[in-house]
Amino acid sequence: MTSVPTPIPSRTQYVQEGIKHRILTGQLTPGQALVETELAAQFGVSKTPVREALKTLAGTGLVVMNQYKGVTVRMVDADMAREVYDVRLLLEPEALRRSVRRAASLDAAQDALRRADEAADTAERSLANREFHRALYLPCGNPLLGRMLDEVRDQAALVSAVAWSADPSWEQEAAEHREILRLALDGDADGAARALHSHIASFVHRAFPGVLDTPDALGTPAEEGRK
Repeated sequence: MTSVPTPIPSRTQYVQEGIKHRILTGQLTPGQALVETELAAQFGVSKTPVREALKTLAGTGLVVMNQYKGVTVRMVDADMAREVYDVRLLLEPEALRRSVRRAASLDAAQDALRRADEAADTAERSLANREFHRALYLPCGNPLLGRMLDEVRDQAALVSAVAWSADPSWEQEAAEHREILRLALDGDADGAARALHSHIASFVHRAFPGVLDTPDALGTPAEEGRK
């Protein structure tokens, strides 16, 4: 059988992934200016792929393009956290519930959890944690639901990076991840969904106290499992 060669990423994709990695691992901080000429020199490319990469990242909500201030890493505040985590809390537990009810394979989640435990630094752990959550919702059986959660994934990771830099809570989150996965592997769809909802909500409570206190803030998709 002839092996299919791995596609070589374009220069724009290379720059885009490089900038995104730096943002999500805290190397580039919220509000920091992103200068095309500097980034082009750092990545060894012309300004064109840098400009295209920044446009794409602006579309995902990681950077902000301003006619007067130029391009900056998106600032993280309570309003942003509320918007992003509202979507996650409404959709992510339900996606996991469906994954479990479909008896979908959660091998990728187990692998991500292992990589997070063995991570050599916070950047590697952060990326593994992101993959853990994605591995729970992606096999839900509804590709549109998976794509919707993918769309807020980077913004959620940006919120996490800011929160972790101020108050690392890796051990608590790792324990919660293990419990979520245990319930999912046991086939307890509602229990896993409730545990995931609690996990996400407790994180944003710690990072942005008061965000969940407004009457319409952050829905309760796991309520169905309590009935």
